[in-house]
Amino acid sequence: MLAEHFSAYTQWRGNVASGIGELRKWLQLNEIGDAQSDLRLQYLLDRLREDKLIVAFVAEFSRGKSELINAVFFAGYGNRILPSSAGRTTMCPTELQWKEGDKPEIRLLPIESRKTNASITELKRYPEEWQIRPLDTSSAESLQQALAQVGETRLASLAEAEELGFPIDASGDHGIRPDAEGRLEIPRWRHAIIQFPHPMLEQGLVILDTPGLNAIGAEPELTLNLLPNAHAVLFILAADTGVTQSDLAVWREHVNAGRRQRGRIVALNKIDGLWDGLRSEEDIEREISNQVNSVASTLEVDASQVYPVSAQKGLVAKVNDDQELLERSRIVGLERALSTELLPTKRDIVRDNTHGDVTDIVGRSRELLNARLTGLREQLQELTDLRGKNQNVIEYMMRKVRSEKDEFEQGLQKYYAVRSVFSNLSNNLFGHLGLDALRDETRRTREAMLDAAFSRGLREAMKGFFAHLRGNLKKSTDEIGEISKMLDAMYKRFTVEHGLKLAAPTAFSTLRYEKEIERLEEAFNNQFNTVLTIVTTEKHTLTQKFFETVAVQARRTFEVANRDAEQWLRAVMAPLETQVREYQLQLKRRLESVKRIHQATDTLEDRVRELQQAEDLLVQQVAQLNALAERIERALEMPTEGVDAPPSALAA
Repeated sequence: MLAEHFSAYTQWRGNVASGIGELRKWLQLNEIGDAQSDLRLQYLLDRLREDKLIVAFVAEFSRGKSELINAVFFAGYGNRILPSSAGRTTMCPTELQWKEGDKPEIRLLPIESRKTNASITELKRYPEEWQIRPLDTSSAESLQQALAQVGETRLASLAEAEELGFPIDASGDHGIRPDAEGRLEIPRWRHAIIQFPHPMLEQGLVILDTPGLNAIGAEPELTLNLLPNAHAVLFILAADTGVTQSDLAVWREHVNAGRRQRGRIVALNKIDGLWDGLRSEEDIEREISNQVNSVASTLEVDASQVYPVSAQKGLVAKVNDDQELLERSRIVGLERALSTELLPTKRDIVRDNTHGDVTDIVGRSRELLNARLTGLREQLQELTDLRGKNQNVIEYMMRKVRSEKDEFEQGLQKYYAVRSVFSNLSNNLFGHLGLDALRDETRRTREAMLDAAFSRGLREAMKGFFAHLRGNLKKSTDEIGEISKMLDAMYKRFTVEHGLKLAAPTAFSTLRYEKEIERLEEAFNNQFNTVLTIVTTEKHTLTQKFFETVAVQARRTFEVANRDAEQWLRAVMAPLETQVREYQLQLKRRLESVKRIHQATDTLEDRVRELQQAEDLLVQQVAQLNALAERIERALEMPTEGVDAPPSALAA
């Protein structure tokens, strides 16, 4: 079921991309629009092509998480693919993914990389930092053996474990417990990426398999980046343990951080443990219902968000094609929930982003065509009125057009002045959003944290860091307001004085970047909400690692802000620049037409026929543009239950 819905979503995405690709080719062929619009359409196509749906599986160890992934995604191989046995099988965060051009392989990042403070995101750029091992996908057994590597561990001294940032606790309740010789069992790998040619992975699905609480808490990137960016988080509990204290900690600190409402599903696994053969089906159903209600109450969610399943029986049922056992495992209900939670949410995001850009580009292109049509019809009317007129009238018309041209060129002086001010304000904006200032503030904060001997010093350093980022975003908002106000005035001036068809410039807000900085600050504060007077070596190390991850995420946020601001600045100037050029061209053509008629009146009828043919072509182009826009609109609104792509708009 999930595979079918995912395939339908992929087809929907393909239909939308096809419509956008056709629009882009048509605009290029008809020389409509500008380079900025073409870049935006190409960016939309790239975004649709690279679209990913990330599903994170989160649980403490021995909850059946890997078995659930096997049952939902890999039953078609006729065996377990991910290792699934008693105890810990996933020791490091593991991403399963595939894209065109990849090789089947496992990329393993050594745990020692944590000593460098480099984030996983940064290290993904450097293949030499990873151990890369080929995957033999010809049999399930070879895959099992290869994927078992993600569960490898090694022994470390107390000092090394502290340096790597692992929480250490003699009781084992809040960290790793040392053995009798004072050594600790730690993961061999920090992160794993499995490139695996699976049908759903090929369509853009990314599965994130996470280890338990201690490992999550020791890897800041999970808390600050990977889990928050997942489109769905599946939290797995076990029916035989219920909600333990460590389960509750994982839920509160990671799954439910920020009180996310969408894409959050709870699976109560191992309900087959209740099938003991001594109780009736009614008693078993009553027990499952009681456990579901208890879990829902403890996690403070609606009981409808808790799905009781047996991953092990679901996998066996799929492998053996046992429909009765499959129904009893209830795995299909969970897959349906994943479909209804994950795909509509992701589709809404893609649709909204795509619709806004396409609507803006089509609107601009339509304005340009209408401006050409208006100018052409005015010129046609002028020439039609000249039929039978004497040379004096034609000379008057020529002077009139020259006067309009001179008046417009005077207005251009103000336009060029605005361009100069626009350039200065744009430089100011990028000064606030710039990465150089962020890099300096990051270095200052890092030095302050290294010098801090108390928790208060660490907190003050981070507080100043976030205040600096918010301040820069506030200054950016002020600059954006000045730019918008200036352009709005210029748009109105050219609309009133020269009849240009210009809508108000599009708005731009820094709210999304402010929200991301707030989320990072909240995540950092939540991680260190226990105030300690003296900063231990282990806590100081972990705090430093969290800061480095925060700094990377902040830089990514500002990089996106820079890119979006640059696109917005180009977008708000493009309509004015395009219509100024178009108006200049129209004036030039009008003057040339009147000159030709002044020199030889017999060309008047020929010129009128030329303009009438041009008018017909423009009317046809407006109709074609509207048809292309309607095609994309239909594709965006089309249900994802597997509908054939609509025919080409131009074919209609």
